[in-house]
Amino acid sequence: MADALLEIDDLALGFDVSPPLLARLLTGAGRRTLRAVDGVSFSIERGQTFALVGESGCGKSSLARLVVGLYRPSAGRVALDGIDLARLRTRAQMAPVRRRVQMIFQDPYASLNPRWRVRDIVAEPIRTHRLLPNESAIRARVDELLRQVSLAPQDGEKFPHAFSGGQRQRVSIARALASEPEFLVLDEPTSALDVSVQAQILNLMKDLQRRLGLTYLFISHNLAVIYHVADRVGVMYLGRLVELAETAALFSRPRHPYTQLLLDTVPDIGMSGRARRPVIGEVPNPIDPPPGCPFHPRCPHAFDRCRSERPHLRAVGAGLVSCHAVEEGRVPA
Repeated sequence: MADALLEIDDLALGFDVSPPLLARLLTGAGRRTLRAVDGVSFSIERGQTFALVGESGCGKSSLARLVVGLYRPSAGRVALDGIDLARLRTRAQMAPVRRRVQMIFQDPYASLNPRWRVRDIVAEPIRTHRLLPNESAIRARVDELLRQVSLAPQDGEKFPHAFSGGQRQRVSIARALASEPEFLVLDEPTSALDVSVQAQILNLMKDLQRRLGLTYLFISHNLAVIYHVADRVGVMYLGRLVELAETAALFSRPRHPYTQLLLDTVPDIGMSGRARRPVIGEVPNPIDPPPGCPFHPRCPHAFDRCRSERPHLRAVGAGLVSCHAVEEGRVPA
């Protein structure tokens, strides 16, 4: 895409979960690989919020860590402004990218150093990237960042344990903004917070995006949150994208059976009386995934082709769907 800030192409990540060598020699077992991310492709335009949604264990957080460089991909490409991150090997090569890309984690308390005052936590990216010339300028910038996330400059003298969960997440946001990034990866940033605090943090993130021109990759399993913040949505299942569409289109007319089942779990405030199908069964073992379509053991529309042939993303309407039943018109819209 012409204005894409981030491009992901056929990205894959595998973890070696083989038994120790001696055990393999004694039992004759081979190596085993867990495919956490399996051939994912999408792009994110500047100023856009792209959301990834799916059940726990589908590979959302692993993909987020690939994007920020915490994991190295087994295959595929992650490109920021055309720069392939997998080709950057040294700290010196990665430093400019790390300044432009920051991550906000799910648990704000676990991601903050409990031995540091908040002022030092927020100032760390400024000092690391040498963005300001002296300590007085750094102090003024930290005060500005704390006010930007609706905290007081005096809060910089406190330790993380002195704050509530929502305030700690505000500290995490201030730290992420300290390096003046263009792109933020938000890994379920509100899941550990109360509902009322979730709304405050989401509104803050949207306001910061408008004012600073930020681009977001938003990871969540909460469909209500996704509907509130995202411009486009990718639905993941067992390490693969099964549907990708604009938010309004996906929520009004989900195409993939898995997306339809996920949306059926959202409470119906309108009391429409529409028949709902709960998500049945468990996510298959990613070490030994089923052949063909990974969703076929749980899919109400599965047939012989689904059990033997892996589907690929195809254009359906304004979005992309990976499903044989949709392709053949057997899934009711």
